[in-house]
Amino acid sequence: MKVIILGADGFCGWPTTLHLSAHGCDVVMVDNLSRRNIDNELEVRSLTPISFMGERIAAWREISGRCLAYHNFDVAKNYKRLLSLIEQEKPEAIVHFAEQRSAPYSMKSPRHKRYTVDNNLNATNNVLCAIVESGLDVHLVHLGTMGVYGYGTAGMQIPEGYLPVKLEVAPGVLVEKEILYPPDPGSIYHMTKTQDALLFYYYNKNDGVRVTDLHQGIVWGTQTAETAVDERLINRFDYDGDYGTVLNRFLMQAAVGHHLTVHGTGGQTRAFIHIQDTVRCIELAIRNPPLSGDRVNILNQQTETHQVRALAEKVRQITGAEIAFVKNPRVEASENALQVANDKFLSLGLNPITLDDGLLTEVTEIAMKYRHRVDLSKIPCTSLWRP
Repeated sequence: MKVIILGADGFCGWPTTLHLSAHGCDVVMVDNLSRRNIDNELEVRSLTPISFMGERIAAWREISGRCLAYHNFDVAKNYKRLLSLIEQEKPEAIVHFAEQRSAPYSMKSPRHKRYTVDNNLNATNNVLCAIVESGLDVHLVHLGTMGVYGYGTAGMQIPEGYLPVKLEVAPGVLVEKEILYPPDPGSIYHMTKTQDALLFYYYNKNDGVRVTDLHQGIVWGTQTAETAVDERLINRFDYDGDYGTVLNRFLMQAAVGHHLTVHGTGGQTRAFIHIQDTVRCIELAIRNPPLSGDRVNILNQQTETHQVRALAEKVRQITGAEIAFVKNPRVEASENALQVANDKFLSLGLNPITLDDGLLTEVTEIAMKYRHRVDLSKIPCTSLWRP
């Protein structure tokens, strides 16, 4: 199977590239290295040392014997090159990671808000439009976010994309219908993902594009089976206030003797998934595409939910680190419950990795190994929802 991966150099894109390659896919990579450029802008680097793209590709060829084709261009700006690549490679699937992925970064300033909207929405529309113009039957797999739903569940379990409703079309006459679950974005980044969902709905309805939209939880962990083979293949480990995900940040903070920074009350409940499960879910989605004529296939890509202060307490028990409650830079509910359905991935054979599987220790060991690379001034989150 030939697969084009857009955003193949990123935190989820790179391990997915290696995983699919290791499992027999012919992978074509596209990335304009924007995430590395954002590191330069923020003057922060991954906790783990990231090799140059050419070195990564060469190392994988040396270790696995498999080649990775790489194209450096901006999917959001270079439509003609994207279309040409699709027409030339004729992929069976395209995996779309080519979006600015940080909520705090998207709220940093008006410039960052505009960049996130311009990049994310143009990239998504370009790939959909290019699939249609190519005339090829390409399955698009998109990495979305659980954040499209918001976090106020009204005591119900969040379904996988669609909500059954009853509409009163006349007095006493009810019609049953399924609608897209009402979105409730909490940042400009999350707002772009809700707009993505409408683009998928339209291109699926109007042009018959086959789409799988994966609503992913917060990713924790760093290594997968493939990235752990050689240090030249190691994945990113973001710990800063803009790009670091909460559990990885806690584990890194503990490793360097910093207090665990819990925003607000820590009562926020969020969905989580380990990076190894992320790449496995992408593979499952690719190998189980919707049929021609099917509606957009929406799957909740998460394995468990946790309250932030409970995670901090778990890390404290493991490491002995102190917990500090700091002012929450976000505009969000201080406490929420969260129940999420993930039946589809379980039915496809996903065997979830959980926080109790000992991998917290593995992540802590990585943080300890590279703690000399930490810039303590980058730990606080300085991007504010309301300046």
